[in-house]
Amino acid sequence: MHHHMKRFSAAVLTILLALNACAHPRQQGLQAQFEKGLAAQASATEALRLWCDTRGLAKPAQIVAEMVPGRQFAPPADIHNLLDVPVSEPLGYRHVKLICGDKVLSQAHNWYVPSRLTAEMNRQLAETDTPFGRVVSSLGFKRRGIASTRQRDPACPKGTILANRAILTLPDGRGLAMVVECYTEVNLR
Repeated sequence: MHHHMKRFSAAVLTILLALNACAHPRQQGLQAQFEKGLAAQASATEALRLWCDTRGLAKPAQIVAEMVPGRQFAPPADIHNLLDVPVSEPLGYRHVKLICGDKVLSQAHNWYVPSRLTAEMNRQLAETDTPFGRVVSSLGFKRRGIASTRQRDPACPKGTILANRAILTLPDGRGLAMVVECYTEVNLR
């Protein structure tokens, strides 16, 4: 009897471990898929729109930028160097939540160079809920990642599953914006 009990306990433990292992890799696989989708696009807005659509998070899959009120998060000390602008150059700043349907997919801090945008683009960034990537899409910007971490970035709220820092550049290589993107756990649900 004792021997059978031991074997039974070992079998139950094996099953429990297997179930636990199944739940975790699925989440890991989903996160890897999510990260791959982000890496494939210069525009995080477009990557999130595609993800929202593929995952069926909202119909239609439309991304809206909702301004986050409050104080400005301090930019990195070397921001002017990163964007290749003189220290005297004024920078624009936006802190937004990117929302698809009723789901907040990310929060983003964005420091940008207004003098490298058109007057209409600057107006849209100041007055509308249009995401930055959509406003400046006609500029044909490229994205260069600086850092990506699954750990918490100081600029990100609790519940962030991925934090990306990147420089957006114009086709001629001049800096357009620096972004810190904080992706929420909603993306993996």
